[in-house]
Amino acid sequence: MENSNNRCPRCGSTEIVTDPDLGEEICGRCGLVISEVLVDRGPEWRAFTASERDERPRTGLAESYTLYDKGLTTSFGGVRDAHGRRLDLQTLERMSQLKRHDTRSKMDESWTRNLSIAMSELDRLSAILHIPQSVKEHAALIYRRALQKDLIRGRSIDAFVAASLYAACRLNQVPRTLRRIVQASTRDHSEIARSYRLLIRELNLKMPIDDPIKFVPNIASKLNLKPETEIRAVEILREARKKQGLAGKDPRGLAAAALYLACVEMKEKRVQKEVAAAAGTTEVTLRNRLRGLEMVLRGSTSGREEPPVSPIIGEEESRISLPSQPAP
Repeated sequence: MENSNNRCPRCGSTEIVTDPDLGEEICGRCGLVISEVLVDRGPEWRAFTASERDERPRTGLAESYTLYDKGLTTSFGGVRDAHGRRLDLQTLERMSQLKRHDTRSKMDESWTRNLSIAMSELDRLSAILHIPQSVKEHAALIYRRALQKDLIRGRSIDAFVAASLYAACRLNQVPRTLRRIVQASTRDHSEIARSYRLLIRELNLKMPIDDPIKFVPNIASKLNLKPETEIRAVEILREARKKQGLAGKDPRGLAAAALYLACVEMKEKRVQKEVAAAAGTTEVTLRNRLRGLEMVLRGSTSGREEPPVSPIIGEEESRISLPSQPAP
């Protein structure tokens, strides 16, 4: 049953139900049969199992930006003609030559060769980082836009692919850090970051502000925390957001600090070093965010005044504090 956008001639309702099995359109409010003859726009064949449904379609792949030719490929194959007769040797040899010329003509243009290399690298990175298909399509579209503006001439293809993938992840709010993409890529951090800044500037991409809450599940899974602790960390971040305490701070550092506070409240023992390593940040950043969250949750508004060291932070800071100088 499917809903249609037509109107019922009797009651004027738009709740029209389409029954493809009976070929009828029925009003969902008054029950009037509006139409009894519907055109079946589906295939002429029937399939009763999933394997039959996969085998019987005669269409090719859908158009995709992740393929260098968008999936519109010309293929030469088979040993029979349209009437089912077997082709002779001369025709088969001619088809083989046409196939070879077609393959060479596709790779003659630098545009096609560039896209072929780039889409292969994008497939590799997406498989390693477990990127969704929609984000992968967006990354391919960003790369094609950069190629159209001639931004890649004289620069690394792999670096631009990694930068495009990172930009697509940020635009779709998929939590993948630049450090993680660099680890999967063949280029170094500085080159990918430089390519990313160039994409932002030349393509005029507007990046959304990262929400710290979206990093909480990833960090919590690395620390093997209980679901109650993860929920408490989200509540801490929401409470801090209501008090305008999250602006201008690193979202991963805020997520790590909220998880550490939640661990203390829920009696789950985690050292600051473990939490900082799981979040991909430093212990200094974690302690600074902890101070900031404690000030916000206590309702303190003085940003420059140094608050008293709480037991949460003081316990671990005491281990690394410098010894005092002896009096002369």
